[in-house]
Amino acid sequence: MPVDLKWLKRLVTGLTLTMMAGIGVIAALFIIRLSGSQSPSFPHEIALPPGVKVQAYTAGNGWQAVVTSDSRILIYGTNGTLRQEIAVDLAD
Repeated sequence: MPVDLKWLKRLVTGLTLTMMAGIGVIAALFIIRLSGSQSPSFPHEIALPPGVKVQAYTAGNGWQAVVTSDSRILIYGTNGTLRQEIAVDLAD
């Protein structure tokens, strides 16, 4: 049974072009998503209590939160003032 090599070559070429286009679309989506201003900006300075070590930072619309190594969450306003302090209970 003879194999039509011309058809196979066109199929491989078509699949290759489709894969290249897909990678291009994915790259473009990453560039669009990561280059926008939707990422929260890290504050230049937040006045933390003395001796506090930062474990994590996150931000929302109008607030910023710092998770500390002593199991507290400190919530700040966008102007850097402390709004709320939450103690995290680690008991099981």
